[in-house]
Amino acid sequence: MTKVIFLDAAGTLFDVRGSVGEVYEKLANSFGITVNSEDLNAAFSQSFASASPMAFPGRELAKITQLEFEWWQAVAAKAFQIAGVFNQFSDFAKFFAELYAHFATAEPWFVYPDVFPALNKWQQQGIELAVVSNFDSRIYAVLKALNLAEYFTSVTISTEVGAAKPDSQIFTAALQKHNCIAQNVLHIGDSFKADYCGAKNAELNAIWLNRQQEKVEAGKLLLTETKIEQCSSLDYLAF
Repeated sequence: MTKVIFLDAAGTLFDVRGSVGEVYEKLANSFGITVNSEDLNAAFSQSFASASPMAFPGRELAKITQLEFEWWQAVAAKAFQIAGVFNQFSDFAKFFAELYAHFATAEPWFVYPDVFPALNKWQQQGIELAVVSNFDSRIYAVLKALNLAEYFTSVTISTEVGAAKPDSQIFTAALQKHNCIAQNVLHIGDSFKADYCGAKNAELNAIWLNRQQEKVEAGKLLLTETKIEQCSSLDYLAF
């Protein structure tokens, strides 16, 4: 019986309007930088994929917000370097401070249309809801700005736990906030590796929210998996 549902954040509940490249380009233009949004989006994807997990094990909680800021600044700087326009900035630090603050608002995000109906349905059924995400501390402001915060009993993020999905430690930390055993918890997220495999390895039930209808190679399946539990929309989930 499902008593608690854990949900990933970006890519599951909400996502970037257009693309990261478009958001970066728009603000960069206001600083006099000319760059193609598609090139910048590809550069961002490359930079983000090569970055270390956004988690800071053993660090003091008071230092986390600064470490988050520095982590994202390095990712953004590398993206503009890959795109070949980093040297156009006269003050990249000022630009990035504005960019970072921008992503803590509702403006660059949209909520998927299937989200509010699903959250309302689950709440009416008495199911506890929680966010488990490889996000930074801005998640609290973003959830509030998008009118999502009131739905969730708890929020667990990688930067505060010191471990990022698919590491089971983040799921264990989230589970400790709820009076429930793992077998009664369902995790839903858009990443096959981080969300689906991570939750399964932590002995939680899991559904892969495969919004993009991606294919998974047989070699990447868990040894115990015969069938991937997945859906393309939260509309398909009913308990």
